[in-house]
Amino acid sequence: MYQVDFVDTNIIITEPYFNFSSIQESMNEILFEEYQFQAVLRVNAGALSAHRYFRDNPSELCCIIVDSGYSFTHIVPYCRSKKKKEAIIRINVGGKLLTNHLKEIISYRQLHVMDETHVINQVKEDVCYVSQDFYKDMDIAKLKGEENTVMVDYVLPDFSTIKKGFCKPREEMVLSGKYKTGEQILRLTNERFAVPEILFHPSDIGIQEMGIPEAIVYSIQNLPEEMQPHFFKNIVLTGGNTLFPGFRDRVYSEVRCLTPTDYDVSVVLPENPITYSWEGGKLISENDDFEDMVVTREDYEEHGHNICEEKFDI
Repeated sequence: MYQVDFVDTNIIITEPYFNFSSIQESMNEILFEEYQFQAVLRVNAGALSAHRYFRDNPSELCCIIVDSGYSFTHIVPYCRSKKKKEAIIRINVGGKLLTNHLKEIISYRQLHVMDETHVINQVKEDVCYVSQDFYKDMDIAKLKGEENTVMVDYVLPDFSTIKKGFCKPREEMVLSGKYKTGEQILRLTNERFAVPEILFHPSDIGIQEMGIPEAIVYSIQNLPEEMQPHFFKNIVLTGGNTLFPGFRDRVYSEVRCLTPTDYDVSVVLPENPITYSWEGGKLISENDDFEDMVVTREDYEEHGHNICEEKFDI
């Protein structure tokens, strides 16, 4: 595809925190024995994000990376580019769970969409947002007609004339009665903010875990007291879920409520939170000491998995 000769190529590949050693060994075998890469760096995505953040903010020594992705959300403090293992938290809520929950709600309320994961994922990305006041938005969602500012009509794709779904403009919405056009339409109200709310209250759907703001504070409180203020003022959001409108503001307001008043709180949402760790990897690959961080194929052939365990901090 890319006309790359793996034998002359270095690769940086990310994996989850505390990955099983059996998976790590399989990964080594695939990269070195099957593809025969020249050199490999296996690393956590958060470490790359932290590297990018410290490069942009050289005066800072600490940051806490909130990586909310497809399968789960990790909250990881980094100090001088080293992760503080005792304070890492994983929440088993990610984009996949939100999409599946939205599928269930829509299937129960109006249209069977359990097999349409891709379409409903697009619906989620197009219409969902994080509420700043859940109960107030719930009250608005109950109103009828024009007063219900939460309600949107989403036109589903038919993949012949409509390739991608979209929201109907407010002025074109038919508030009472049916649409005359042949489009398939989903009417969404409280689903728009009730689905992303799971990131903040997983217990809403029976997952007995902390929400993201509570987990950030809990993680920082597991660290030495003199370091805590530095983490509160360097909270970095990465991953696709952070793109929900209102996400950053909600995280800030809830963390601010849970934090001592004499600490500053700052929550940073990068320009592109999805590629942020990739950008960190690009910077690392251009570093002078990149050669010292990788394991070469010769190293692997001589020492096997042990050299990878020594060098890579997973």
